[in-house]
Amino acid sequence: MLEAAPVRAPRIRVMVVDDSAIVRGLIVQTLERDPALHVVARAANGEAALSELARTAVDVVVLDIEMPVMDGLTALPLILQRQPDVKVVMASTLTRRNARISLQALQAGAADYVPKPETGGLVGAEDFARELIAKVKALGGWRTVPTAPSPAPAAPAVRPASLSPPIRPRIVAIGGSTGAPPALMSLFADLKGELEQAVLLTQHMPPTFTAMLAEQLERTGGRPAAEARDGEPILPGRIYVAPGGWHMTVGRSGQVPVIRLNQEAPEHFCRPSVDPMLRSAAAAYGPGLLAVILTGMGADGAEGCRAVAEAGGRFVVQDEATSVVWGMPGAAAKTGLAEAVLPLNQIAPWVRRACA
Repeated sequence: MLEAAPVRAPRIRVMVVDDSAIVRGLIVQTLERDPALHVVARAANGEAALSELARTAVDVVVLDIEMPVMDGLTALPLILQRQPDVKVVMASTLTRRNARISLQALQAGAADYVPKPETGGLVGAEDFARELIAKVKALGGWRTVPTAPSPAPAAPAVRPASLSPPIRPRIVAIGGSTGAPPALMSLFADLKGELEQAVLLTQHMPPTFTAMLAEQLERTGGRPAAEARDGEPILPGRIYVAPGGWHMTVGRSGQVPVIRLNQEAPEHFCRPSVDPMLRSAAAAYGPGLLAVILTGMGADGAEGCRAVAEAGGRFVVQDEATSVVWGMPGAAAKTGLAEAVLPLNQIAPWVRRACA
C-alpha cells in the first residue's frame, strides 16, 4: 500500500467578503495561519465580490450576511452562478435574524456557516479560528497527495443481513453537520405524515441556530419540532433538536424515557455532539433504535453508531456522492456495521420501510 508523501495538494484559494475592513483583515489573518489556505481575493460587499470572481478563480468564499450595496443572501446565487463549483461559507453573528438568514442561505446553496464573534471578540477567538479553518479546508477538499496512483477505494462494507426479522424501531436518531440542514429538509419533507416514531436530532449548530432549525423542520415535516428541554418525556411523533451548546442524551424517569441535557466537555470539538446522543439512545432503546448519519465533516457519530449496532439497533449513512463532506458518514460506514450506504433521496424510503 502506498504511503502519503510530504507532497501537498494545491493550496485552497479563498475569498473573504465582509464590509468591515477590520473583520475582513482579521479573517484573512486567521485563514493564512494555515499553510493549506491562500486568500486570493477580498471584497467589501457582494457586488465587489462578483467583480473579483470575474477575474479570480476561488475554491471557497467566506461571505458576510449584512453588507451595504449588495448583502450576502443576494450575492449568494450570483456567486454560485458565476463559479458553480465554489463552496460558500456564510459568516454571521449570533442573532435570531442572522440565524434565519443563514438557514435560508443553506437552502439556497451555501455549503456551511460559521458563527462570527463581535468585532472586538475576533481577536484571539480560537474556537472561531479552529472552526473556520477546519470548514474551509474540508470544503476545499484539502488532502495529502500520494506518491503514485492508489487503487480505487472499495465500496464501504455493510453489515450482513440478519436471518431474524428486525425489530420495528421505537425511535429514530439523526446526526449531521456540514451540509446537513438542506439534507434534513429534504428528508423530513419526504417523510411527512409517514413516521410515527419520535426523532432525536443532533446537528452541529450554535445556540439560536438550533431553535430556527427546529422551526423550519416543523414547517417542512408537518410534525411538532422544538429544541429539547431537560427532563421532558420523549413522545411519539415529535422531533427533539439538541440545543446549541448542550449535549442531548436519553435518560429515564421511572420507566419513561426522557431528554437529558448536559454541558459536559465537547466531543470532537462539538457540543452538541452526536456520539453522546447515540450511546445513550442505544442504552435506552437497544434494538428499538434506528440511526441515520448525514453529511458532515469529522468523525462524530461513528463510535455512537458502533454502540447502536452492539445494542442490536440499526443505522444507515448518506453516501459520498450526495454528501457535501463525507466525513461523519464515511467514518460511520468504515465501521462495517451500517445496514446501508445510501444516496440522500433513498434514505427516506429506507427509513419508511424500516419503521412501517
